[in-house]
Amino acid sequence: MSKIEVKIEDFSEHLFWDVDKTKLDIEKHQKYIVKYVLMYGFIKDWRLLLNLYGLEKITENAIQIRDLDKKSALFISILSNIPFNKFKCYTTELLNKEHWNL
Repeated sequence: MSKIEVKIEDFSEHLFWDVDKTKLDIEKHQKYIVKYVLMYGFIKDWRLLLNLYGLEKITENAIQIRDLDKKSALFISILSNIPFNKFKCYTTELLNKEHWNL
């Protein structure tokens, strides 16, 4: 699979609604980009993310995200063959639990 250059503008418009996309740095803000693509992205965004960082780097970032949703963490856990209990979102209890995750 040949690498293509991926830019923030290539991702779906809705993903980074809470920041100025022009100030996102693909290397510096990896964890943020990984989190939002995993939680809110379409399959096109997943493919871009995979092409941009590769599974190993995506996994490294995902493991560190404390508020990653369970579905996204399990997805990466299965793909990377890393146990779900190694993810910070599994080991860190959120103070304000979402109402549907009682």
